[in-house]
Amino acid sequence: MTDVSAAVRTSESAALDGQGCAASIEVHREQGQRQAFCGLAGIVWLHRKIQDAFFLVIGSRTCAHLLQSAAGVMIFAEPRFATAILGDRDLAGLADCNEELDRVVTELLARRPDIGTLFLVGSCPSEVIKLDLENAAQRLARAQQGRVRVLAYSGSGLDTTFTQGEDTCLSALVPEMPGRHDGAHALLVLGTLPDVVEDQFRRLFDAMGIPSLAFLPPRRASELPAVGPGTRLLAAQPFVGETAAALVDRGASLIEAPYPFGVEGTRAWFHAAGAAFDIPADRIEEAIAPAAARAERGLARYRDELAGKRISFLPDSQLEIPLGRFLQRECGMELTEIGVPYLDRRMLAPELELLPADVRLTEGQDLERQLDRLRADRPDLTVCGLGLANPLEAEGLTTKWSIELVFSPVHGFDQAADLAELFVRPLNRRQRLAL
Repeated sequence: MTDVSAAVRTSESAALDGQGCAASIEVHREQGQRQAFCGLAGIVWLHRKIQDAFFLVIGSRTCAHLLQSAAGVMIFAEPRFATAILGDRDLAGLADCNEELDRVVTELLARRPDIGTLFLVGSCPSEVIKLDLENAAQRLARAQQGRVRVLAYSGSGLDTTFTQGEDTCLSALVPEMPGRHDGAHALLVLGTLPDVVEDQFRRLFDAMGIPSLAFLPPRRASELPAVGPGTRLLAAQPFVGETAAALVDRGASLIEAPYPFGVEGTRAWFHAAGAAFDIPADRIEEAIAPAAARAERGLARYRDELAGKRISFLPDSQLEIPLGRFLQRECGMELTEIGVPYLDRRMLAPELELLPADVRLTEGQDLERQLDRLRADRPDLTVCGLGLANPLEAEGLTTKWSIELVFSPVHGFDQAADLAELFVRPLNRRQRLAL
């Protein structure tokens, strides 16, 4: 998806205003043509995670094609997403879209009685689709008389970037979460994780002695965790800032920590969680030491292949800063440029402190200017979206799809070597093709 605005570029010195991040980093802010997926792509991993939910996109045939292309074909099970396609009369405001939406939802729920939560996902602002989905969700929820929870959120590419669609989805769940009024301490891990990673994290938190643990999103929307003044919030993804703010408004306190990518980031993440519950550092280290040692041995296989290589990140997934930190500090790569769609200082301050002071950090995108810099830099590897990968490969640049880093299990100790291998593969492919 491409969004075009006035090509205006500004640059500010990045003393990131008391946010605890490296005061010497300069942040270059850009506006202009962007190349990124829209927030609808988040449905691809959300529908797999929340097993009793269904995502009904209200949009055009283009939106339906996007989901089909991104999610692939489900052979052995019905997918938990679909598109209610708007026609020309709908978009022109000549038809009553509410009546048609009610009919589609009624048929869907009759066919799929297993649905516990129905998300109405707007592909465009309400002015474009001629529907107020918030009001529609409330009306449909009343009609279901509590049998199905109906919520609405925006996945519009005009409002959200690629991974930001998850943030708007989880924000819609926050008002539905029960309150915690007993003041008991509990840890809430925020951000979608593959089940295998969630299980690994749960075992380590249990070994540390965390008194109560929950994940948002849960595997079933009917099992939303409670939130209140005793809740300690630990983000597993850097793109859930709006949800984190909503949870803080409900009494939770945010734990500042790097993200669990690689050995260093994962160790710091667990230690930050343990410190929030006054767990001694030696007990935390005892719990995580075996997994950290395995991760170190696994990473050693790939360091020589990555050390000294130069890498650039074009803005796409919001994972660029923590992944850049991992590759530079633990794999010995040189950061040529890190681009992010937007810079959420509250969510990324601990990561920014770990970046080298001379890194070129850009927020937003002016695509043509960024491509000019990329061609001048000629890095060994460029991490970018699908729409740019093939053209850059044709110019002789080696690329890595950023979307694969979102879809793959890459968090935690046991995935550290797998994460490094994802960056080794395209370098090896280029070498084999050269032979």
